[in-house]
Amino acid sequence: MQIYSNAFSNNGIIPRQYTCEGADLSPPLRWENPPTKTQSLALIVEDPDAPDPAAPQRIWVHWVLYNIPPHVQDLPAGVQTLPSGTQEGINDWQRGGYGGPCPPIGRHRYFFRLYALDTVLPTLLVPDKDNLQAAMRGHVLAEATLIGRYAKGDH
Repeated sequence: MQIYSNAFSNNGIIPRQYTCEGADLSPPLRWENPPTKTQSLALIVEDPDAPDPAAPQRIWVHWVLYNIPPHVQDLPAGVQTLPSGTQEGINDWQRGGYGGPCPPIGRHRYFFRLYALDTVLPTLLVPDKDNLQAAMRGHVLAEATLIGRYAKGDH
């Protein structure tokens, strides 16, 4: 399974429009080759370099989606309407939806992790990353990662 964006290459610079310095739109994402037995997909976008890549202290969660139907192969830029059945989790701003890169210092890495699951997950009472990962345990068939980088002032 692979995940891509036509907005940036793996380990490339995330364009400004997908960050807090731009329109803060979610980037376009596309994936292919999920395992045959995939029943749903989950997406977690996180920054392991917060707050400073030279001295990271925590992983900052930017976006959580789960129960993406297995036939869905992409999300458009600035997605407004999620595919039917998809559930949105809570990011580290304590809200649903995408929150783009907004690093306080340095160039950070942003991991777009897509998981193929052998089940459709129950609705999570608190749909944050930790609870999603706990619900996914034992159900992950495959994982794909796309890494983007961003520092304030990148164009």
